[in-house]
Amino acid sequence: MATDTAADPISRPLLDSRFAWRVFYVFAALALLSVAISVAGRFAGRTISMAGHTDDTSVAEVVIGNNVIAAPRNMIRFETARRNGVASRLDLYMRWPQLDGYSDAARDDFNHAAGEPNILFASLSPRMMSRDMSGRYEPIYAQLTEPTGETLPGGLQVRNFSVKSGYLNEVLVLAERSGEPPYVARCLDETSASGSLAPCERDIHIGDDLSLTYRFPRQLLSDWKALDQAMLTRVSGLLKTGN
Repeated sequence: MATDTAADPISRPLLDSRFAWRVFYVFAALALLSVAISVAGRFAGRTISMAGHTDDTSVAEVVIGNNVIAAPRNMIRFETARRNGVASRLDLYMRWPQLDGYSDAARDDFNHAAGEPNILFASLSPRMMSRDMSGRYEPIYAQLTEPTGETLPGGLQVRNFSVKSGYLNEVLVLAERSGEPPYVARCLDETSASGSLAPCERDIHIGDDLSLTYRFPRQLLSDWKALDQAMLTRVSGLLKTGN
């Protein structure tokens, strides 16, 4: 008996039907794969374009010691820290003078493509020293520095660190304040500061046994009074507990 299916009028429609369904499944799978690639591409493209930033303004509550810092996620510098919970420190960044976090409108500022740098970097951590930078001037910095005779706008004096101080390529800047310790900040010297976005640093006590350290562009030194008060006010406003 002949077994050739081509001659079997019953088997041929059955095989044609199976083949058609296989073709359909293949095209359906390709269509689903195309949609998946498109969605993944859009997600990956957005992630790459954000370059680690986020424009999410929802609040993350981060606990450090007895303090709860309620910070918008677009102000929290690192992605892994944009969550509720206990942390050993919290790193923030914001632009001057708005003191706001990342947004599409501020993209160039945060990507350092807007001309002069204007991003401030701040960190909150448990207090490790009994005195902040201003309080350390008389017992420590005054002994490690000597005046240069150079003055800067805003009444700032520049002092050089001694070679044995350990503060290589840094200078101390200070300004007298009535009734309180002087304003003090450390900055990279002009040669070293040329490649840095935020070469100046200052720390102040805040909250309940917290230390706020913030770094800023050198050109903001002339506006040190407004900068120091604004940072203290802005970050204090993020604290839900603490003194």
